[in-house]
Amino acid sequence: MAKYKSLFKVRGSIDDVNFYKTEDGYGIRSKSSLDKARLKSDPAFERTRENNSEFGSCATSGKILRRAIIDLVANAKDNKLASRVTQVMTQVKNFDLTSARGQRNVATGILTPEGKIPLKGFNFNRKAPLSEVLRSEYSLDTATGEVIINNFMPIQQLAVPEGATHVEFTAGFLNLDFAMQEADMQISNIENLAINGTTATVTLTPATPATGTGQNFYLLKVAFFQEINNLQYPLKNGTFNALQILEVL
Repeated sequence: MAKYKSLFKVRGSIDDVNFYKTEDGYGIRSKSSLDKARLKSDPAFERTRENNSEFGSCATSGKILRRAIIDLVANAKDNKLASRVTQVMTQVKNFDLTSARGQRNVATGILTPEGKIPLKGFNFNRKAPLSEVLRSEYSLDTATGEVIINNFMPIQQLAVPEGATHVEFTAGFLNLDFAMQEADMQISNIENLAINGTTATVTLTPATPATGTGQNFYLLKVAFFQEINNLQYPLKNGTFNALQILEVL
């Protein structure tokens, strides 16, 4: 994909050339000459229509997941999250070995052991992967969704961003049925700790186990705050916050 360098920061279209901006800078591409009516009906584009149908289904599944965990992900995401989740959902869809081409979907693919793997360990904020933020072992009880971090010392076992004085831990237990688009999200207690040398055991227990006909997702979130005059403020709009899917069953 071509990148555009100029004194003038152009966005929009000129003839058959489109100028656009991303977080990586300004880009340039040519407009497609393909007629939409032909794309919808020409037998030569049957494979393209099938691919587009599956891509749209994966994008919808990604949106379902993101909405189901909105209370956790709102301040622990990056600006490419939607496209990254869709990419992972496409991998899950590929494990649907029963549906016809063009109709393969996440709801069927995730029923297989292999279909769950792409989602395990997924970080919603690529700029703050959990493994880099939290430098401590933890345990997960898949029956209850409880997460325990034993003998945790914040000052030693966290990658602490500049200005942070406190850290919060939250666990999430989600049952999500992609086919029915039904979700039951249970969030644990929030443990807020000063970032110092005091050792503590962090126990995060959802109020009740998540229930439903879908798959179980287990999540862990780490969020940073700065205390000023006895009030805590979110640090830099969640840039350093981590949220990861620990397990999918």
